[in-house]
Amino acid sequence: MKKILFWLNRQSPARLLSMGFAAVILIGALVLMLPFSHKAGTPVRFIDALFVSTSAVCVTGLTTVPVGDTFTPIGYTVIAILIQIGGLGVATVGVLFTLLIGRKIGLKTRQLVVEAMNFSGYGGLIQTVKFFLKLTFIVEAVGAVLSTLVFLPDYNVPTAIGYGMFHSVSAFNNAGFDILGGFDSLLNYADNVPMNLITTALVIIGGFGFLAIFDLIQNRFVWKPLRLNTKVVTVMTVTLLVGGTILLKLTSGQTWLEAWFQSVIARTAGFNTYPLANFSQAAILIFCILMFIGASPGSTGGGIKTTTFFMVAFKAISSTVQNNRDEIFHRKIPRLIFQKALTVMFFGLAVVFVGTFLLLVFEPDVRLYEALVEVTSAFATVGSTVGITPHLCTASKITLILCMFIGRLGPVTIATLWVLKGFNEASYTEEGVMIG
Repeated sequence: MKKILFWLNRQSPARLLSMGFAAVILIGALVLMLPFSHKAGTPVRFIDALFVSTSAVCVTGLTTVPVGDTFTPIGYTVIAILIQIGGLGVATVGVLFTLLIGRKIGLKTRQLVVEAMNFSGYGGLIQTVKFFLKLTFIVEAVGAVLSTLVFLPDYNVPTAIGYGMFHSVSAFNNAGFDILGGFDSLLNYADNVPMNLITTALVIIGGFGFLAIFDLIQNRFVWKPLRLNTKVVTVMTVTLLVGGTILLKLTSGQTWLEAWFQSVIARTAGFNTYPLANFSQAAILIFCILMFIGASPGSTGGGIKTTTFFMVAFKAISSTVQNNRDEIFHRKIPRLIFQKALTVMFFGLAVVFVGTFLLLVFEPDVRLYEALVEVTSAFATVGSTVGITPHLCTASKITLILCMFIGRLGPVTIATLWVLKGFNEASYTEEGVMIG
């Protein structure tokens, strides 16, 4: 045991996070296969249990089996716990248990939290995590009550309460799972305004970023003293939500309510009130872009993140003007930020490209846009699908499992797992390369 602990202590935060997520996924898959987790007469194969567990921990929502028709209430509970762990993060859950038993938070745990939540430093770390946990449980509790009230006209009280609790956890953590039966998601509630508003509110709060929310509350929603990160997140969130709604409305036959819902869900929750298979080609393209961008850093959502896209776009535009000063909101942006943004976008595009290519190889009958939607949805941990997920072969399911895992941890984090040595400080002579 001492040797194992010593070995673990020598591992980088990125590797520990990866191993922690992988361990939770494997345990979840094994539990979902047990007889008490699924209904009699509906055995669950390991690959399907692994897929559902990965989707839950990576807060994606893609599933190869109808969750409501396959699993028992115990199975629902296991999935909800996996979603909660995935949304909070393995490191944050560790902090929660450490605080509950009254122990101090060690340096290694702090490093894990910084790595998991993209914190820029250790200042105020534990205070922020405590706020994060309080906000999570308060919002989920309110969401559960409101969702229960929506379900009550259609179900008995115990069932409505169970559905309300599960829906709130799933929506806030941007997971997109439902237990209503079949693969219909929320199609039966497409015209239900309270359900649409409750769900989108939970998704937006969960995907906004806890540091940004903390900053807004600390500064009482006054714009000027906010951090640059919060301003960028706010501008991007509003722009993508409004712009996405308008574009989806103009390119498909959706109502304004449905277009709003899909614009929110694309970032990155995966619920459905309008079949994605009915989208026009133009709407599919818009939806894929929204999925790829995703939510904001330090949130329960996925994607390359709103700030990443903003920085890449901002640098592209600022490079074409004469001064090229990289200043916005009265702040100058460090060059390292642009380098990180470009790296994240490159690796994200690489994962989507490779995943789409593999899916097309494994599934010759699948069309390009179907494979692109499926892989982008998996990588960005969205969970939206055109309906091909249950029919995929084992190799395709494994491909999507890997995409979900990479998307949840971050492609750059995965890439750093293979770094074994430090950098050599010696460098070569610079030489230019023609661009464009």
